[in-house]
Amino acid sequence: MECRRCAACGRAFQPRAQVRQQRYCGAAACQRERRRGWQKRKRLEDEDYRSNQARAQRSWASGHGDYWRAYRAAHPGYADRNRAAQRRRDGARRVARLAKMDASTADLDVPSGTYLLSPAVDGGLAKMDALTVKITVLSRGYVDGGGVGAILQREDAIGARGPPG
Repeated sequence: MECRRCAACGRAFQPRAQVRQQRYCGAAACQRERRRGWQKRKRLEDEDYRSNQARAQRSWASGHGDYWRAYRAAHPGYADRNRAAQRRRDGARRVARLAKMDASTADLDVPSGTYLLSPAVDGGLAKMDALTVKITVLSRGYVDGGGVGAILQREDAIGARGPPG
């Protein structure tokens, strides 16, 4: 008699003569896994099956509205893990909304000061309304005497009295 390995548990079993393609043994857990795999494939491939399953789930949920509330109350560890996972998903979603991985985020520490923005010539813009700029720090590198290489200080740029208003 032929012997095969179960696709679920890996134990040897003798397949039934009536089922030529048998890949799972008769253990209840292995049969559950077989059915679960069949249902997953069926939902992916068959639109009618998928819509029938969704309709049945909605029907069941309408009659059992307090199921999840009761489940969370009876299983506090589940609720805690779910809350932590949701916080991680929310954080990842916030970061995923950024257009570029090197874009500024709230945790980027940019020192306050006076900056000069001037257009930088770069033909590789991704968007036609984007502007690439070169940032020059004005509050450092002051040369005494106001020579040719002197950089304006904050006071020179906005006036001695400070910013308006």
